[in-house]
Amino acid sequence: MDWDKLRVFHAVAEAGSFTHAGETLNLSQSAVSRQISALEESLHVPLFHRHARGLILTEQGELLYRTAREVFAKLSMTEAMLSESKEHPKGPLKVTTTIALGSTWLTPRVKDFLSLYPDVQLTLLLDDNELDLSMREADIAIRLSAPRQPDLIQRHLMTVRVHLYAHKSYIEKRGMPQSVAELDQHDLIAYPNEARAPVTNINWALHVGDPPGGERHTALRVNSLYAMFRAVQSGLGIASLPDYVVDNQPDIVRILPEVSGPRIDAYFVYAEELRHSKRIAVFRDFLVKKVAETFPSSHASNA
Repeated sequence: MDWDKLRVFHAVAEAGSFTHAGETLNLSQSAVSRQISALEESLHVPLFHRHARGLILTEQGELLYRTAREVFAKLSMTEAMLSESKEHPKGPLKVTTTIALGSTWLTPRVKDFLSLYPDVQLTLLLDDNELDLSMREADIAIRLSAPRQPDLIQRHLMTVRVHLYAHKSYIEKRGMPQSVAELDQHDLIAYPNEARAPVTNINWALHVGDPPGGERHTALRVNSLYAMFRAVQSGLGIASLPDYVVDNQPDIVRILPEVSGPRIDAYFVYAEELRHSKRIAVFRDFLVKKVAETFPSSHASNA
């Protein structure tokens, strides 16, 4: 199987058209088309269904694409490992985590990491959906639940609690709840029940204390922890938020401090192939240090 033709096939399968693949490869559309036709001829199978609106992989094309994607992901990982000095971390590092954790806690600390390791090209991918580390969609994930994939290395990073929070302006206007029952008279901000939440039991505040009807009324539901935080910040109402979201926010106060929501265990996760990467090691150690500074009782792990 010709390597150059396989590279062109992979680009076409990713792009979905000869034109877009040609732009990526700096080749003409006709040159890309000829390479694909030659590959199909050598394999004696069609790899794409050609339609006016684009290309669709055939069953044989899907099989080849899955293999090619894995091969190119492994090559990309190997290239990064080879370019990295054992003593001097350098090269690209893609880190993914949830939008709320990444926006409120991680991003403000990135400057300190890059001042220590200026030769690391850091990319943050904030997404409440889990990216596929085995396919190199990211190098590291900070996940709010233990990963299920057996080929990933996981290290417990921290344990964070969830509490009720409101802005001072809301408390001045509506008063401070003195009991769980008094939440029935307040404006609550919650997650939509039908949406997939980044943490478990995210709407516990709507049920705690067995309110009449089983669930408290909400002023707003929004499918983003970060958006819930911003709504609290605006003075809209009370929300259940992980403590890391309100870090360094003096105008946001904890409501009913004796009442806690579910515990969140965060994990530092990466692929087995990156076990000996210096970039992975220094970023992990940096995070452990920052966790200890921010949440001294969160049980960060140095493992």
